[in-house]
Amino acid sequence: MSEGVIPGRTGGLITLGAADALWAGLTAGSAVPAASAAFTCSPADAQAGYVLLGSRVVATVKASGGQWSVPEVEVRRAAAELNAVEMDRQDLVRIGPFRDGQKQEHNEGTTLRWRQRIARELQELDKPERAARCDAGRPYQLAGIDWRRILVEETRDRTARTWWLPRAVVRLLDVAEHAETRWLQAARTRQENAAVTESTSHHRQARAAGGRQTTSPECLAAPLRPYNEELKGHLYSVLSRKPGTSRKVAEWTCAICRTAPAAVLDHCHEHGYVRAPVCHSCNTQERPDHLYSNDIRVANHYTRLFHTHTADWLRHWHRCPGCRTRTTLPLPHLAAWTAHIACRSLRPTHRDPRGSRARKPCGVLRVSWTGSQSTPRSCLLTVAVDFCPTGEHRVLARVPYREAAGRFGTWLAETAPAVAAAAGPDRLDGLPTRFRPVIADTSSEGLALF
Repeated sequence: MSEGVIPGRTGGLITLGAADALWAGLTAGSAVPAASAAFTCSPADAQAGYVLLGSRVVATVKASGGQWSVPEVEVRRAAAELNAVEMDRQDLVRIGPFRDGQKQEHNEGTTLRWRQRIARELQELDKPERAARCDAGRPYQLAGIDWRRILVEETRDRTARTWWLPRAVVRLLDVAEHAETRWLQAARTRQENAAVTESTSHHRQARAAGGRQTTSPECLAAPLRPYNEELKGHLYSVLSRKPGTSRKVAEWTCAICRTAPAAVLDHCHEHGYVRAPVCHSCNTQERPDHLYSNDIRVANHYTRLFHTHTADWLRHWHRCPGCRTRTTLPLPHLAAWTAHIACRSLRPTHRDPRGSRARKPCGVLRVSWTGSQSTPRSCLLTVAVDFCPTGEHRVLARVPYREAAGRFGTWLAETAPAVAAAAGPDRLDGLPTRFRPVIADTSSEGLALF
């Protein structure tokens, strides 16, 4: 859209209708589908003082005549940021439903809560009396993104649906939620400062007026800082009970992807030590896909964990002193590694039904175990294949825990020498004084398990 033909422009401000048209025109070629009514459709609310556009907070201004407007330059900046986002539609993150989803919303001041909004709207679509109302031309927008156009719904065993979004969009919405939280915190700080100023002397009022802050969230809130092992060696059970921990975690960027704001403290459930603050996307990616407390399905996300981004993930897991000194992984991860890497050559293949010469791996890998890492002599990993097209190939291998740990140590030295060099029984300085048993996944759905 041309600079000189935007209607409703006054002093750098444009009306909400003009902003909607500008946003739609600037983001027409974006990989992430943008909403057509980002300013005028719920959950956007100009009277709240701001509107979310992608990862940016755009302030709203009540111009003369009582008409709400927004700065045109901020709309253009938000559009440029959205256009720069690269999205892989095959790299999906499960966003629900989770049994403990209500417990994951820690930011009381945040109104976006995009996971709750998506869950609520999808549940409304299941009700016939509300579905017609929802489908009557209503755009599904969050932070200016039309999430319904990229939502993937899957049904497991024809009993329960799961919802998935591309990883790039999950991170974008997490950043938007974080930006909104900081904006609201800054607004509360301004209100508190204004109240204090009114109750002080004339001299302090003048001094406060001379150093008054602007309303820009970038000026009011400190930028995110990278994580530099500040929580190394801390126990999660201690930190999780300290007041203000969630707010402190949100001040870091994710220690894995280093782009999104951190949201949770990733920790080792076997030894109880904090690894690092991570975003929801990376935390979900790491979480084993439990079928039962001692049975996991080896999903496609393990390709990233053990192939494309191996060194980063191994370094992250070995932030736990227990895993590092024993040169191992938590039992569910070690079981997945055994099935995905050590038993890869045992997995049968079948001809492609479309006639291609390439052969497809058989079924879906699953690994279960008896016992625990606390009793390594009796712990046995069983690797099997489910959903085989021909009904064959069930159990592929039974691997004792000690053998699996030995194979992992050899593979670690070949794959990530720097990580292996910092591990081993000779590194006793950070060895836990008391070994902790593995904590079973009782819900099989929690986001903050690992």
